[in-house]
Amino acid sequence: MMKSVNIAEAKAHLSELVERAAAGESVCIMRRGKPLARLVSAAAPRKRVDVKALQALTATMPRQAQTAGEFVRRMRDEDRY
Repeated sequence: MMKSVNIAEAKAHLSELVERAAAGESVCIMRRGKPLARLVSAAAPRKRVDVKALQALTATMPRQAQTAGEFVRRMRDEDRY
């Protein structure tokens, strides 16, 4: 549930509201009962993929007996809609 606060309360408790937003809670800042802004957590930076580790992992995986197209066709044909 999104917490709503008026702008004066947001000014007085900004640090607390930022902590709540960082924890995943959305905070709606209102002025005269109308939404003015929304405080949400920033997206976390994505981790880089270690290409050599990925290649080492996929090298240990067995080759599939059928192609991807054959696999998808089989899954589609065996599934009931």
